[in-house]
Amino acid sequence: MTDNVFELSGVTHARQGREVLHDINLCLARGRPVCLVGPSGSGKTSFLRLLNRLETPVDGRILFNGKPIEDYPVRRLRTQVGFAFQTPAMFDGTVHDNLTAAVRFSKGKPVHEDQERMQRALELAELSGEYLERPADQLSGGEKQRVALARTLMTDPAVLLLDEPTSALDPDSGARLINTLKKLSDAGMTIIMSTHRLDETEALQANVVTFDAGRVVSHKTAGGRDVD
Repeated sequence: MTDNVFELSGVTHARQGREVLHDINLCLARGRPVCLVGPSGSGKTSFLRLLNRLETPVDGRILFNGKPIEDYPVRRLRTQVGFAFQTPAMFDGTVHDNLTAAVRFSKGKPVHEDQERMQRALELAELSGEYLERPADQLSGGEKQRVALARTLMTDPAVLLLDEPTSALDPDSGARLINTLKKLSDAGMTIIMSTHRLDETEALQANVVTFDAGRVVSHKTAGGRDVD
């Protein structure tokens, strides 16, 4: 297996006739946290959406684990490459229903086999088990974001994509979430997230990819060196 989890060559993407990413050439190392930074509208979210086939580039090639990303069935790919959205959508029902939906999607296992996993996923997302019976549509924006993270973790992804994961959280909850992401990264999960906060890149000890006007303008290590 290649050392890079993703390799992008000449990737260009357009939406409604407008180019949003231009000629992206980038290798992202397995197990290494990556933060995507840059002004709003610079292409960070579009880039993330390409990595689990929520969108398809108009040109170029994306490899996942050394194979063309389109060779993976979409369901299988999204089990391995989880996505926690900035503005998450909740499924109908309770938090429990949301987490079990993720189990059915990824594993097809009976719900009773995954109670411990649910508790662990909630804990990692900074939520208590008391949330399981809460109606998902009555949660605050920050709570929905954390439930969406827990739901994503239920699939045991190798890669976790996050779009501004702390934007709806208070500073303390945001700091705890970044600490959780650091632990997941240290345990071997590849974390790729967009952020406007440079302190989060430092806390994660992440490589930093800077976007501007749909282009990658730099790719540096946590220490500020150019990535080879």
